[in-house]
Amino acid sequence: MNFVEELRWRGMIQDIMPGTEEQLMKERTAGYLGIDPTADSLHIGHLVGVMMLKHFQRAGHTPIALVGGATGMIGDPSMKSAERNLLDEATLRHNQEAIKKQLAKFLDFDGNVPNKAIMVNNYDWMKDYTFLNFIRDIGKHITVNYMMAKDSVKKRLSGESSEGMSFTEFSYQLLQAYDFLYLYREKGCRLQMGGSDQWGNITTGTELIRRKEGGEAFALTCPLITKADGGKFGKTESGNVWLDRRYTSPYKFYQFWINVSDDDAEKYIKIFTALSKEEIDSLVAQQKETPHLRPLQRRLAEEITIMVHSREDYESAIDASQILFGKSTSETLRSIDEETFLQVFEGVPQFHVSKEKLAGGVKAVDLLTEIAPVFPSKGEMRKTLQAGGVLINKERLDNADKIIDAAALIGGKYIVAQRGKKSYFLLVAE
Repeated sequence: MNFVEELRWRGMIQDIMPGTEEQLMKERTAGYLGIDPTADSLHIGHLVGVMMLKHFQRAGHTPIALVGGATGMIGDPSMKSAERNLLDEATLRHNQEAIKKQLAKFLDFDGNVPNKAIMVNNYDWMKDYTFLNFIRDIGKHITVNYMMAKDSVKKRLSGESSEGMSFTEFSYQLLQAYDFLYLYREKGCRLQMGGSDQWGNITTGTELIRRKEGGEAFALTCPLITKADGGKFGKTESGNVWLDRRYTSPYKFYQFWINVSDDDAEKYIKIFTALSKEEIDSLVAQQKETPHLRPLQRRLAEEITIMVHSREDYESAIDASQILFGKSTSETLRSIDEETFLQVFEGVPQFHVSKEKLAGGVKAVDLLTEIAPVFPSKGEMRKTLQAGGVLINKERLDNADKIIDAAALIGGKYIVAQRGKKSYFLLVAE
């Protein structure tokens, strides 16, 4: 598999240094990508880089995931308007372990393959490197003029609202360059990959390798992912879409992908899945013929939810999605966990009812008009009931005087009432 060609048709190449493709076609090559360990989970903004590493390994090369423990203590100025918070070593180590577990779903770290993935942390080689030795060994090879010419530096220095750039951040470029030199020496690493905002930092590394070792190294970046409407990719009203279920549940994760626009789905399915060009072309053709069935979004959401979570989580997310929009049953309601249940009914009108009243049993007509005013009057409720439009926990109600008691509670706490097909109400027993 030609790695560069694979990325090219997927729309995943922004800049590539001359000679990169030839090097990768010539021999198995080690290549690395840096990941910022500022949290103990990756979010979907990281996934472009992770997929680059995945395709790199699929093409027979050796992927190196570099967790920036040292550089994470400083903060990369690239395209940022302010310095970031600095982390202590214990937090960085915790974050590194959590990130490796997530990467293991995409990369093979343990197999018997000759190109198994490697994870490194630049803190390991930077922690004992003294400042004097660093500026003597590394600093003298890269001029300030060279560093000032980088877009990331120029943008920060010329920004109207910027307070300038600290020396700490200015030195980031040299530290990242040294990472590349270190991996070139220790792991035979010849390629660095990253987002297009990293081009300046990466090429400083290739320049340092040339000046220090007389060696040749390569660079490849992917474009920054955008949404068709100009909005920021991966951000929702509640913030980042995380890979860790503690921060973004599998249901919400699935919902993010199933709800992307048609234009975005066509772009994202190339970037965020390993599906072949033929499969994707077929899905694009299906989408044009039957856009209402949304085959692109469905397949995208399926592939990526299974890859990040599991098939069980994907199927559970499908079941939960069917509650509001499909033909789900009372069993489905009772089978999903409370967190997902509440996310499904987020924004639905809620009424609080007394557990004591329910324990003794209440007529449905009284429950849905007096205790929880789902209907404005008993007459309105009876009329809707005759038309088959009253449901409790997804089961059609056929008698207004039916007794509803504590047995109806889902998880001992909730009752879902429906008025017609689309109007949902949540009764919370306390």
